[in-house]
Amino acid sequence: MHYYTIQVKTGGEEKFIRRFTALHPEIRLSLYFPRRRVDIRRKGSVHQSTAAIFPGYIFIESESEEIHVHQRTFRRTDGFYRFLTSNQDITPLSGKDLELVLHFIKKTGLVAGVSRVFFNEDSRIVVIEGPLMGLEGRIIKVDKRKKRAKVKLNLYDDSFAIDLAFEVMGSLR
Repeated sequence: MHYYTIQVKTGGEEKFIRRFTALHPEIRLSLYFPRRRVDIRRKGSVHQSTAAIFPGYIFIESESEEIHVHQRTFRRTDGFYRFLTSNQDITPLSGKDLELVLHFIKKTGLVAGVSRVFFNEDSRIVVIEGPLMGLEGRIIKVDKRKKRAKVKLNLYDDSFAIDLAFEVMGSLR
């Protein structure tokens, strides 16, 4: 399997996927838009929110390099910006970039939920299960009150941080 990345209008990822699949039902490519679920507390009440893990990016799964055949079709769809690494050099994800994207597409599903964690005797977070599993080395900040871990992600030599939710299962003594 090959995975390619396209950049679309940030906030318009779902709209782009709906538009593309409606206009071109004959094209049998899988389009992925990984999201994360976090609780947001406002004015004393908690609301569940879903946000993009990779804002402005959609990942395309293809069995071969057929993406080049459909390149023009993608480019003509409203909301499309570019292929990565560039429109002239469309290359599949590989190495650590591919591992990271597959972590959120295959292991966590399309919406990364809440991880289960505990804190050891040194107050370090230990992940039992969930989207944070395997990303422990990328955690740069833990907010126990908000129950969020800030994780540093790298994709295409770009670095950014996102918050992922967790629930505490207890601690080791």
